[in-house]
Amino acid sequence: MQIAHILRHPLKSHGREALTSVALRSGEAMPWDRVWAVAHEASKADGSSWAHCANFSRGSKAPGLLAISSKLDEANEQLHLTHPNRPNLSFHPDTEADKLIEWVQPLVPQDRALPARIVRLDGRGFTDSDFPSVTLCNLASHRAVEQQLGHALSIHRWRGNLWFDSDEPWIEFDWMGRDIRIGGATIRLRERTDRCLATTANPETGERDADILGTLKHWDHQDFSVRAEVVEGGPITIGDTVKVL
Repeated sequence: MQIAHILRHPLKSHGREALTSVALRSGEAMPWDRVWAVAHEASKADGSSWAHCANFSRGSKAPGLLAISSKLDEANEQLHLTHPNRPNLSFHPDTEADKLIEWVQPLVPQDRALPARIVRLDGRGFTDSDFPSVTLCNLASHRAVEQQLGHALSIHRWRGNLWFDSDEPWIEFDWMGRDIRIGGATIRLRERTDRCLATTANPETGERDADILGTLKHWDHQDFSVRAEVVEGGPITIGDTVKVL
């Protein structure tokens, strides 16, 4: 089993970026993953601590966000976003939040709490778990969902971090509580990732077009991927072997 894809999402629910390698740090989320999030008008999040996803603009409520792609210039902390229905946008999330708020308005429902500001949480990140997590996804499980649904799906529906290829779907659920060695890092699997309506949106168009939650019920659950904590930091590169310890 080997790592096939590495993905990060610098601004939670607003884009994904493919990497060839990453250096994980013990006790932290993936570097730059969900370090920023868009708090809406009713949010109590201020960036001083982790906050539940209900405080933020997200794909389950605004499917159009799923079609955003991103690229982060780490040196300057400039984020570049693209969307099929919006002009390209480059901005600094800490100092130019107003640019993002204006840009994203056509992509969010106007009858819900609207995007208001961007908050930042270094190291910990605004992951969906109440601990700093990295998500591990199995391409075999993804293919099983495709087969059950009857057509191809983008892996970006799952918004995961580390993707490995195997011959056995759902094997990752059997590893719960185990340590996994990948490249120079070790992660410990802590919980399955329960899924929401964000998975029903097509990452190319931002339109809801697939009953992912209903499809997952074929296996008597609505989970995909597992959340893990980094217990030993180190580099991970595409092609690295995944070894269960």
